[in-house]
Amino acid sequence: MKQRLLIVDDEPQIRELLGMFLEQKGFEIYRAGTAQECLDRVKASHPDLVVLDINLAGEDGLEVLVQIKELRPITKVVMLTGMGFLEDLLKEALNKGADGYVSKVLPMDELLAAIRRILPAA
Repeated sequence: MKQRLLIVDDEPQIRELLGMFLEQKGFEIYRAGTAQECLDRVKASHPDLVVLDINLAGEDGLEVLVQIKELRPITKVVMLTGMGFLEDLLKEALNKGADGYVSKVLPMDELLAAIRRILPAA
C-alpha cells in the first residue's frame, strides 16, 4: 500500500510541483491550499505525513500543526518554509509536534530525504 502524503501550501504551483515529484517516487498525494482544506483532508484521507507550509496566506502554519496533531496524533508533519531557517520559529514547530522541516529553496531530493527519515518504509 502506498504511503499517503498531504501537501499543504497556499501557492498552487508549489503544491503541484511537490505533488508530481512525490507521486513519481511512489506516494499517494493529496493537496490542500488552506488550513480548513488541510484539516478536512486530514479527517477524510488519514495521511501518513503532512508537508505543511509554515506561512499559509493569512493563516498560522503552527496553529494548523497543533490542530493536525489534535485530530490525528500519529500523522507525521514536516514543516515547509520559504523564509529560510528561522531558529526560534523552527524550535517552536518542533515543540508543537513537527517531525522535521525543510526549505522550499532546497532541492526536492532534500524533502524526499526528510520524508524517508520520518517514514522509514517509504
